[in-house]
Amino acid sequence: MRYHVTTFGCQMNEHDSERMRGMLDALGYQEAGTREDADLILFNTCSIRETADSRLVAHLGEAKRLKRENPERIVGVGGCWAQSLKDEVFERFPFVDVAFGPGQVNRLADFLLSDNLGAQGYFEFESFTGDLPAKRLRAVQGWLQVSVGCNCRCSYCIVPSTRGREVSRALADLVAQAHSMASDGVRELTLLGQNVNSYGRDLRPERATFAELLRQIDDVPGIERIRYTSPHPKDMREDVVRAHAELASLCEHIHLPLQSGSSRILRAMRRTYDRERYLDRVALIREHVPDVSLTTDIIVGFPGETESDFEQTLEVVDRVSYDGAFTFIFSPRRGTQAGELTDGLVPHEVKVARLERLVELVQRRARERAERFVGRTVEVLVEGASRTDPDRLRGRSRHNKVVNFTGLARPGDLAQVDITSATSQTLAGDERILTRAAAPA
Repeated sequence: MRYHVTTFGCQMNEHDSERMRGMLDALGYQEAGTREDADLILFNTCSIRETADSRLVAHLGEAKRLKRENPERIVGVGGCWAQSLKDEVFERFPFVDVAFGPGQVNRLADFLLSDNLGAQGYFEFESFTGDLPAKRLRAVQGWLQVSVGCNCRCSYCIVPSTRGREVSRALADLVAQAHSMASDGVRELTLLGQNVNSYGRDLRPERATFAELLRQIDDVPGIERIRYTSPHPKDMREDVVRAHAELASLCEHIHLPLQSGSSRILRAMRRTYDRERYLDRVALIREHVPDVSLTTDIIVGFPGETESDFEQTLEVVDRVSYDGAFTFIFSPRRGTQAGELTDGLVPHEVKVARLERLVELVQRRARERAERFVGRTVEVLVEGASRTDPDRLRGRSRHNKVVNFTGLARPGDLAQVDITSATSQTLAGDERILTRAAAPA
């Protein structure tokens, strides 16, 4: 039996898909290169933005055709989109055999091993996918799921209803898993959570802090880089910021979602911080980690957003000078408070025009920030061949900048690269080849 997995959405979904692949390999399945060659077609879905929904429906159309050609094929839909449509997924898509939410990935194995030929749905919040075996796309880079779910109630976000309340994994279990992954060759570890830096507050009888977790992972031999995503500004505390300055393996990159530069819109979004609190966190970060790479998320066109509100967002972007940003046009999500708003809706053409202005400013500031690396030598974790030039290599710096370079390094190596040029999104350079002593005659 062969399987094919298509993943939509965030890094948590990428992690969940790795766990699906590991579980299926353990069951004796083999991964197929295309859906046409697969006996089991899986979609790991996202429901954050409307574009993800539209793309998924198009892919499901192909799966329907393949199922018609071979009725023995199994079609499965997992993830947040499946969870959000749990009461209608089989009615809308009768060719789907199994559907499951993010907390039920393990039940896919139960379905495949059962004799029940009817469609099955699994949608309870029961388990961590981090407990399942993984099949990593890159041997030296791994995800470590530290928590699942979210206790925030942002008015535009569907995650709490698709992934449940926040639950942290035990500190000792995470450290043990980090040791295991390091012994398996992982050099860069990314800690994952819907609100990753609120980790540990629900643990009983002994609470743990995110900063404590970072310090214990930093002590794991073999782990040379630590990243994490995504934090919430309200939980970006000084102990975590200081950890960036004090821990050798913790990378000089922080993704700090802004969403809006207007305190009025932030209140409407239920983000629990205002413009000044956000800028205070930025100042604290830059005080302790002056060379930090700051990236963010921004939504334009939230209901009620005026031109003045949008100008305030531009002011924050100009003041912070981000190294990069994910920018989105607001789209209503079913089951969210913002999705039910009817007053103050921003016309689509206004949203598009604002997004264009925002992107221009973000890219201009990002390009200026990237120029600071020209003439410097940066450490790059090599991922493979460049996507634009197969004769060059590609990797990421500790600042999370994509670096394309010439050299002799291999995937998984930590290369020293002399940076010669920069754009808003990438750096370019040449590997610094260390002189090696000649072999004895």
